[in-house]
Amino acid sequence: MAEVKKEKQHISLNVCKEKFDIYVLPEEEEFYRRAEKLIANTYNKYSQVFRGRRSEQSIVLLTLVEIGVKYEMAAGKNDTSPYDEILRKLTSEIENALK
Repeated sequence: MAEVKKEKQHISLNVCKEKFDIYVLPEEEEFYRRAEKLIANTYNKYSQVFRGRRSEQSIVLLTLVEIGVKYEMAAGKNDTSPYDEILRKLTSEIENALK
């Protein structure tokens, strides 16, 4: 069966005072827009606190660090490995009981 290629669409993102023109799949646009908003809100928070006391690059890096930490914390909450071991044990017990 031939693979159907999805058409990407052009969107513009404004990130830390810069405009980026990129092409994304239509079903991914919402995630890019949400990321744009998250970056803007986090950047604005640090910019208000550190404007005039820190360089622009430092404010961008603080923004990056905060978003990275949030990502890692969320990834840690989605760790299913403890449940996988419990399910393996239960499956094994059920299979043994059915023999």
